[in-house]
Amino acid sequence: MNTKLILAILLLVGATVQSLSYAQTYPDRSIKLVVPYTPGGGTDAVARMIAEKISTDLKWTILVDNKPGGGGNIGMDYVAKAKPDGYTIGMGQTSNLAINPAAISKMPFDAVRDFIPVALVAEVPMVLVVSTTSPWKTLGDLVKSVKAKPEEYKQATAGAGTVGHIAGEMLANRAGYKVSFIPYKGASPAITDLIGGQTEFMFATPQSVLGMIAGGKLRALAITSAKRIPILPKVPTVSEEGYKGFEAVDWKVVVAPAGTPQEVIRQLNTAIQKSMRSPSLIEKLREEASAPMYGDPEEVKKYIRTEQAQWDIAVKAAGINFD
Repeated sequence: MNTKLILAILLLVGATVQSLSYAQTYPDRSIKLVVPYTPGGGTDAVARMIAEKISTDLKWTILVDNKPGGGGNIGMDYVAKAKPDGYTIGMGQTSNLAINPAAISKMPFDAVRDFIPVALVAEVPMVLVVSTTSPWKTLGDLVKSVKAKPEEYKQATAGAGTVGHIAGEMLANRAGYKVSFIPYKGASPAITDLIGGQTEFMFATPQSVLGMIAGGKLRALAITSAKRIPILPKVPTVSEEGYKGFEAVDWKVVVAPAGTPQEVIRQLNTAIQKSMRSPSLIEKLREEASAPMYGDPEEVKKYIRTEQAQWDIAVKAAGINFD
């Protein structure tokens, strides 16, 4: 047998044995789950549910670490540059893994090459909300006012490039109006200013606004999913309100730095999928209008690549550019 071929086989076997040996002891310390937004938003809420469930069931220690800013890019860049040992993972989502790469020419990381998709987590639509002090009772009211006096109104976003931001850009493009977009470092500060009157409307995750809607501080005008959601059955979809086919759904996926051992990826995938099949966690997600998602690492990879391609088309069709 060729000497070079023998050497290659030995190296491959050695690497495989080393990977399996590493996986057998994983995890032997706490795992950092980076959330690229502030505490209190939808992404943070789901991350903490998963961390708590896995910690309870498997006795792993998973610590949620919020690193907001840059529309999610700061936190995800931290994950991309972390040691690929399985002890730093990130909660990626539509905005930082699909929208930003399509709208920003110089990203701090490569959304395809710098991460290994680990596990799909959940998907959720956006809710268009206004303060209950607003005169707008329907989406039509909002569009009519903003088209008439665009300089008077501002849309809050949980960050530049978030699904809520792009949903607003898409609606403005479809409805034919212009509006100022005010980015925040997460949902919580954006909602605070919306209620305080510093901005007039916002596309937000249900998790971040349901309490305020129930408490009478926010009013829901429309949902960005294809169908109405059970938790807000009286709120129409944007499509129903005259913008047929309009849809903007946020998905969340756990990723690891490129180079993380495949056996570790499989362990993480198994642990996260198990937590996502828990009846108690599924019920919590449904209470917040989210739906759990599943798939092995290869299925997750295919899903993300498909979504990245579709959002690239949507962003460019709307003429969105953050450079």
